[in-house]
Amino acid sequence: MLSLRGISKHFGAVSALSDIEFDVHAGEVVALVGDNGAGKSTLVKVLAGVHQPSAGEIFFDGKPVKLADPSTALNLGIATVFQDLALCENLDVVANIFLGREQNPWHLDEVGMEVRAWTLLNELSARIPSVREPIASLSGGQRQTVAIARSLLLEPKLIMLDEPTAALGVAQTAEVLDLIERVRARGLGVLMISHNMEDVRAVADRIVVLRLGRNNGILTPDASNEELVSAITGASENSVTRRAGRRAQREHVNEARP
Repeated sequence: MLSLRGISKHFGAVSALSDIEFDVHAGEVVALVGDNGAGKSTLVKVLAGVHQPSAGEIFFDGKPVKLADPSTALNLGIATVFQDLALCENLDVVANIFLGREQNPWHLDEVGMEVRAWTLLNELSARIPSVREPIASLSGGQRQTVAIARSLLLEPKLIMLDEPTAALGVAQTAEVLDLIERVRARGLGVLMISHNMEDVRAVADRIVVLRLGRNNGILTPDASNEELVSAITGASENSVTRRAGRRAQREHVNEARP
């Protein structure tokens, strides 16, 4: 569904992304992990049409595409739920789901929007008491559900979730992870950015590791903690470098001996 080939992004002399490559298939959850400054947010903004890549190609549904702006990405079928969710707390669930996409905006179809909102939330098995509930009264997990339901309104093929379980309690986190699995069951591709390795292991089919703006491994959820931490921090690279350095030093000493 989504293929990245050699994606790079430069801000002046600063290289934020270099030769990023990976794929996301339909009905698959791919986790994007990495330390702070690894390039995760920049990559999401490139795929959302906020930033333009400096080099490389993006393929969607097997065709090369240029994501010139967020509207282009949305129209192609790429929806993004950013970490701040961008919900209006003074409005109810229906108003937030349809914000900017109201049905018949000159004479609002309140009943039609309410029915559509309930349909979306029921498909996601959402635990929300009423679609007329103001966002301010909802829990963090329920707000995440509303944001994801809003992203499904345009029937996308790929959803990107930026830290969907950040600052959530145990029960709310479990609710959001169940929600991600239901989105995958609908046949959508999911790209999930997360720092929580337990959440990643719970739902991801593959784990793509970024380090300093570059690919640093594609792992399966059954990879050991040592492998994951090593790929994220670059410990494996450092150990290889240290071993190579010690070997070169020994060879130099041996050559110097009479």
